[in-house]
Formats: sequence, C-alpha cells, structure tokens
Amino acid sequence: MKRTLLSTLVLGLMVAHGAVQAHEDHDHGPAAPISGIDTQYIDAGVRPQDDFFHHLNGEWLKTARIPDDKSSWGSFAKLRDDTLPQLRAIIEDLAKGKHKAGTNEQKIADLYASYMNEAALEKLGVKPLVGELAAIRTIKDKKALPGLIAHFNRIGVAAPYAVYVSQDARASSKYAAYITQSGLGLPDRDYYLKKDDARLSGIRDKYLAHVERVLALAGNKNAAANAKAILAFETALAEAQWTKVDNRDPVKRYNKTDIARLAEVAPGYDWNGALGKAGVAAKTDYVIVNQPSYLAGFVKAVDAADLATLQAYFEWQLLREASPYLSKAFADADFAFYEGVVSGVAAQPPRWKRGVGVVEGAIGEGLGQLYVARHFPADRKARMEQLVKNLMASYKDSIDGLDWMGPETKREAQAKLAKFSYKIGYPNKWRDYGALALTPGDLAGNMRRAATFAYNRNLAKLGAPVDREEWGMTPQTVNAYYRSTTNEIVFPAAILQPPFFDARADDAVNYGAIGAVIGHEISHGFDDKGSQSDGDGNLRDWWTQADRANFKAKADALTKQYDGYSPLPGYNVNGALTLGENIADNSGLAIAYKAYKLSLGGKPAPVIDKLTGEQRFYMGFGQVWRSKMREEQQIKQVKTDPHSPGQFRANGTVVNQPGFYEAFGVKEGDKMYVAPEKRIVIW
Repeated sequence: MKRTLLSTLVLGLMVAHGAVQAHEDHDHGPAAPISGIDTQYIDAGVRPQDDFFHHLNGEWLKTARIPDDKSSWGSFAKLRDDTLPQLRAIIEDLAKGKHKAGTNEQKIADLYASYMNEAALEKLGVKPLVGELAAIRTIKDKKALPGLIAHFNRIGVAAPYAVYVSQDARASSKYAAYITQSGLGLPDRDYYLKKDDARLSGIRDKYLAHVERVLALAGNKNAAANAKAILAFETALAEAQWTKVDNRDPVKRYNKTDIARLAEVAPGYDWNGALGKAGVAAKTDYVIVNQPSYLAGFVKAVDAADLATLQAYFEWQLLREASPYLSKAFADADFAFYEGVVSGVAAQPPRWKRGVGVVEGAIGEGLGQLYVARHFPADRKARMEQLVKNLMASYKDSIDGLDWMGPETKREAQAKLAKFSYKIGYPNKWRDYGALALTPGDLAGNMRRAATFAYNRNLAKLGAPVDREEWGMTPQTVNAYYRSTTNEIVFPAAILQPPFFDARADDAVNYGAIGAVIGHEISHGFDDKGSQSDGDGNLRDWWTQADRANFKAKADALTKQYDGYSPLPGYNVNGALTLGENIADNSGLAIAYKAYKLSLGGKPAPVIDKLTGEQRFYMGFGQVWRSKMREEQQIKQVKTDPHSPGQFRANGTVVNQPGFYEAFGVKEGDKMYVAPEKRIVIW
C-alpha cells in the first residue's frame, strides 16, 4: 500500500472564476474584500521585475523552517498539514463510540487502533510475515515466479512488473488489462545507473547497507551477500526500464498484445500462467503492454539470476513494503533510509499522523465522506462550479483566437472542450468497502487485505461498464487532476481553501490561484500528452500536420526554457519530463487572466493594499508556489517528478505572460524580461 503503481492521473492546479461574495458583518454591512495577498512575506529589497518569486516570498524564504518531519514545506504542505488534525479528530471520535460491525466507521477505528498499538507490534516482531517468508524461502525453482508475482501484485508488494486494469486508451468505453514495469527499491533508474554522480552513489551505498540490515532483522542468515545480489538484480531491471520521459508518450506505451502472443514479446516466461493467476486471463484475451522491451529485459535478468538471488529479492520487497507496519526496529530502519537518506527528513512524524496516513491509504474515501460532512460547506461547491464554467468559456474563446492553429484543428479542439466533464469536492457515489475485511490487532495483515481489496476491485472492472462516477483522489487530498480517458477535471474538497481559494478575498487573487488551477487542469487536455486524445478519451490524432508541427515548435521551446533552470548545482530541471505540467502552468495562467479581465466588465479593478487587480492576480498565482525543499528531496524531485520546482513554476510561467509585463512594468534590462517574440504563448 505504501509504494504503489504510478498513478495514471495528471497532477495540476486550479483556478477560481466568478464573483466572490463577501462575508456579512451584521453590525456594519458587507465586509470589504481583502486582497488575499500575504504582503508580510514580500521582500522589498528584490524587485518583482528581477525575481518575481523572491520578491513575493522572500521574507518567508528567509525565516521559514522546514519542519523536522517534512522533506519540503510550502503552501501545499501546510494546507495538507492543517488537514491532518481534522482527520485525526474524526478518527479518534470514532474510536470513542460503538459502531455496527462491518461499517466504515468501525473499520476506520479498528485499523487506526491496530496501528497505534505499538506494544502489540513490538511483541509480534516479524511474525506477521512468517507465512509469506516461508512461501518465498521454500520455492523450488523459477517456475514458481509467475504465481509469486501475481500474488505480490494482489497483496500490494512491488514486483518486477505489475498488472492493473484501466480504460483502454484507444477504446475508452471499456476497460483493459495493462502490464507495466516495476520492482525497484530506489526512486528511479538513475539512482542505479548514474555512476558519475557522487550523491546518487552515496545513496546507493546506503541502500545496500539498508537492505542488509532489514534482511538481518528478518533472520536472513546471508544478509550481506544477499543484499549485494539484490542490488545487482535491481540494477539489471533498471537498465531495462524505460526512462520517465519515454513513459510520458501515451502512443509509445500503448502496445495491445494478445495474451497468446506475449511469448513473442518476452520469450521464456509463462505469461499464460502469470495472467491466469493474476485473474486476468479468464476475463480478456489481450493486454496492453506499456514497455515491451522492458518485459524482454526482465526475463533476461531472471534467466541470469540464480534462484537464491531471486528468493532474496522477493523477500526484500516483502519486507520493504511491510516494514512501516511491523515492530519499531523495522519501522525505524525504513524511515531512516527512505525518508532520512533519500529525502533528507530529520525526524519521523508523530505516530498519529502516520496512523492517519494508514487509514487514508486503506479506506481513504470512507474517511473522506466523514471529512466532507464536517469540513466542506455546500456553497463552496456551487461557487466552484460557476468558476469552472467561466474558465471553460474563456478557454473556448482562446481556442478561437489562436493564430498558430488552423480552422480544421480548431473545430476538433472545440469538440473536445465541449465534452469535458468536471467533478468538485467529493463523489456523487461513495466507494463501497463492504468487501474489505479487517482484523483488530493485525496491522500487517490488514494492510495486505486492504491491498487485496483494492486489487480485486480493480480487477472486477474487466468486462464491466466504465464507472464514470469513480474518483482517483480522495476529497481530503490537496491536489487536482485531469484524466484523459474520461476527459474530466477533478477538484477535491481540501484544495478549495486559502491560498488557493479565499471566500473573503477580492476576485483577483482567486482568479490567480484557484482560477489558474482550473485552467491548468483544462490545459492538460491539450498539453503534449493530452492533445493526443480526443473528446471521448481515445488516443487519436485529430491535428493537421501543420498545426501539430506548430505546437511541437512551441513545446520544444518550452522544454529548452525549463532545461535551463537549476534548483541545485549540477541538477537541472528536465524540461522533457516536466513539459506537460509546464504547458498546463503557462496555458492555465493565461486562460485565467483572460477570464479575470472579462469578469471586470470593462471596469478597473479596485486597488487594495496599494496593489492593482492585475498585480494581485499574478501574486495570487506566485504565492501558491511558496516552498522550500531539502537538498535530498530536491534531487529526488528533478529525477522523478513531472512538475518543476516551485520557484520555476512561478517565474518560468509569468515571464511568458504579456499581462505580467503590463502589471509590473517589466521592461528591457530587467532580469525577468524576455523579448516578446521569444515569449512562449500556447493556448
């Protein structure tokens, strides 16, 4: 449950559009709207024309301290941290009451209690894994691997490949089974393969020591030798894996293959048996292989490894997944490496925070239903619905006005936009956890059962109608997303709070913050990936050749722009990896600005805190990206995250916005100045 498959969702930001109602003061009438800008954090010694991000957030950057239990800190992290006590209060209130057996309330209370009972976990040690470890250690030959991997997929433990069910990307009205690469214990293939990077080499050395320590804790008598063999095997997998940039290409990842012909893709492996035990073969005769060359490389790595190495590898993956749910020695070792070494975190979060995370991972939507009832005002959803409609209208006008796109492609783009759907706050239909059976006092078992419940629920989609009511995030998630196969944008309840959305504030800051988030998510439908799918969610090339070439030229320029940013010496942003998010940031902010200007109806915006409406709009956007990050986490981010670091999401976006130059009087000679012909304006 802890380190699961890469989500198929696209992360994004939101934008609020439309009138924001002031709170009523019954003694003095309606309260005057506030600016919504944290002016106390402005560094007057830095000009916005030279460094917008540091001008706006400079005093905060000088004084803010990343909490010891965090790898980074900023607007997102603080809002998430503010949500945790609310969730804790809900859970602990449940623990005080009596609930009918089998209800979500009882399951939440029991799971949390099983995590918080540290004394019981200490007595158990590694005993909760005895049966699983014995099954691995008694394997007689490699013929058992397809069944073992299918079992690991089912119980939420990483294996060299994973099987999952999602919509068929070329036939989105039905579900299909997918096979994708997996199975590494480090965050990315670069951590294994970059031999000339001293930092990554150091992490690799500490990983080796960590694997040895955990194996020894579990009673492995050849822990040192096995750790070296595991690292060598994972390195072989890493060499075969596709890069994160390659994995961004939805067409390249779509390889529909008959199950009977998988042996041609990766010979020498019992794919029929593997997919039979995975529960897939009985429901479909084809799968979609994300990385065909990797599967061939995986089989070669298995052939080259001896049985003892493979047993050690699967034992390690089981222990890696289960460590946070075992005794203190295992949990501390897991934290020390994955949070301490890899991300630079100094101290574990309080146990209650980790317990809330466990509940969210297993019964997240059940907890979310209770969160919404207590913390999400109904009027906030209605206001957001209007904002989304206004941003959609702005996008429609923007497409019509594009000078680089011809009429044929514009018609297709408008047809796709017209088919967008949106979800706000929480699902209309809540997830049914009736089949999830939890046992009080059996934490590790509960986590395996929760993973199995999720796997079985996912598998059951094969052959069933597509569930368009399903959510990919819980309501308490501080985030938003676009999903291409359903052509939908989704905004969970928890992000609809300051600094993203402030009901007390003047429109400008809300358009710049939540408005840009809405625009960002809409733009994902038209970024370099999303633009390859049509309004029905199917991969289809709906562009003329000339228009696609024009779009690619702009995307290539944006890639080059972000390639030039470096949050740490020697570690540049990967412009190709972050391209989709950078397109969404730039396009979303542009659309939100147009919507804000239209909302003024030709009238000037009020000046608040000596700031014009246009200035507050861009500042609303920039303060969302206020953040600090530990160096270790920063390296991890540039290696694995499709989002650029916060300072470049702010500065890298506004330098391409003509309105920013007008709002702050940016001119030639200023450090933020980019000549008009070099500004990258897409949507």
